[in-house]
Amino acid sequence: MEDGKLNDFATEIVEELKTYAELSISGTGVHLLARAPRLFYDRERYYINNRKYGLEIYPAGVTTKFIVTTGNAINDFDINECTDAKLFLIKLQQEDGKSYSSIHTIRGVLRPAFQMAVDDDILVKNPFGFQLAGVLVNDSVTREAITKVQMRKILKFVHDDVVYCKYYEVVYILLHTGMRISEFCGLTLKDIDLEKRIVNIDHQLQRTSDMRYIIETTKTDAGTRKLPITEDVAQMFQAIIEDRKSPKVEKAIDGYSGFLFYDENDMHLVAMHCHHRFNHMVGRYNDIYRVQMPNITPHVCRHTYCSNMAKSGMNPKTLQYLMGHSDISVTMNVYTYIGFDDAKEELKRMEEFRKAQAEIEKKNEKPMSQKMFKVV
Repeated sequence: MEDGKLNDFATEIVEELKTYAELSISGTGVHLLARAPRLFYDRERYYINNRKYGLEIYPAGVTTKFIVTTGNAINDFDINECTDAKLFLIKLQQEDGKSYSSIHTIRGVLRPAFQMAVDDDILVKNPFGFQLAGVLVNDSVTREAITKVQMRKILKFVHDDVVYCKYYEVVYILLHTGMRISEFCGLTLKDIDLEKRIVNIDHQLQRTSDMRYIIETTKTDAGTRKLPITEDVAQMFQAIIEDRKSPKVEKAIDGYSGFLFYDENDMHLVAMHCHHRFNHMVGRYNDIYRVQMPNITPHVCRHTYCSNMAKSGMNPKTLQYLMGHSDISVTMNVYTYIGFDDAKEELKRMEEFRKAQAEIEKKNEKPMSQKMFKVV
């Protein structure tokens, strides 16, 4: 409770579980009573206690803890049964240690599958049709874009470093195109048109848990796109193609061959390799310089590109196309980080534009002479 009201976290849980809820004896907490007959619970732990969010779970008949009910109800629900779906996701986070983002992906697969069963009248209700934030603690970390100063510093460092200079073109391209790393790893020689300065993106390269290489379609339909590139990015691709060492045998994956990148064992480069290289690059940088560089990953490069384009005044729909987003809200709300300094700079730029426009209009004004007036 905050100032006599439920905080946002408590409100989400109360609204989502739809079970009996009451104020605690102190009036500063909330009790929710629910039936969970199939709850998976580790008896070696006395109770599930998340001190960060002030959330505790007491399974009846398992712990020696007890609760004193007050009857000071804050809703009219009967004691409800917590569904297997919710218990399953809670177990993934509380017991199996899965991250919120991983569980979000799992739920994203299960919910449409169960919805098909609902649509076919096999089920009455979708057990996964609930807001995830009302059941789990969102422990995901926001991936921030790096600043232009940080961007210049890391590029210079990679360019000058005797170990990581061979990755300079890769880092530069990711920071200046916003490509998804799996799209980038899947590029073939046929996808690069240096004359027209176009990169064709219609697939991505993935490696499965059993170490198989597969080609998949782009993440969304909008991800399939022809990406125009600047002259400097084209030069980076030219350097990569010129330095490319053809493997002894050009291995085809699902009909695709001529990939731009291979490792020292003539195996295809995948996202995991790039993540490791970025980690090592940033680690080496931070070992040398006192002012530390934040964590930079291929996806942070994508955030950075989108943020830079938004700050430069690019049309949002154009930016959505370049990023391959299916929904404009993703472009506007997830990948762009506009702060006070950005707003201040934008107002300053608009003011300078207004003054320049007024100066031009003043110069174009013709002085009126007496000949312009006619005596009536």
